[in-house]
Amino acid sequence: MLVTFSTSRYSDIMLFGDIATQLLHLMGHSGTIPGAILADDVPQALQHLQQGLSTTADTASGEDSEGNPAHVSLKNRALPLIKLLESAINNHSDVMWK
Repeated sequence: MLVTFSTSRYSDIMLFGDIATQLLHLMGHSGTIPGAILADDVPQALQHLQQGLSTTADTASGEDSEGNPAHVSLKNRALPLIKLLESAINNHSDVMWK
C-alpha cells in the first residue's frame, strides 16, 4: 500500500504504508488512513515528528553484496514529509493523506 501526503503549494509525496504509519504515530496521530491535520496543528505535529526521529534508533546495516545501501533510515525516509510539513506551516495549509 502507498500513502499519498498532500498540502497546497507543495508536491504530493508517497510513502509505503508501513513507513507512513510509523511517521504518523511519531507525529502524534492515530495512524488512520485516510486522515488530515488542520493547519493550526501542523507545527505541533512537525515538532513531535522531529522529537520522535531524534530518539529513534536507526542502525545502518552497511552495504549489500553489490555495494548498494542495505538500509535506509527512518530519518532519511521522513525528509520529504518534513519538507511538506514545513511548507504547510509557511502557507498555513492543512495536510491530508490517503
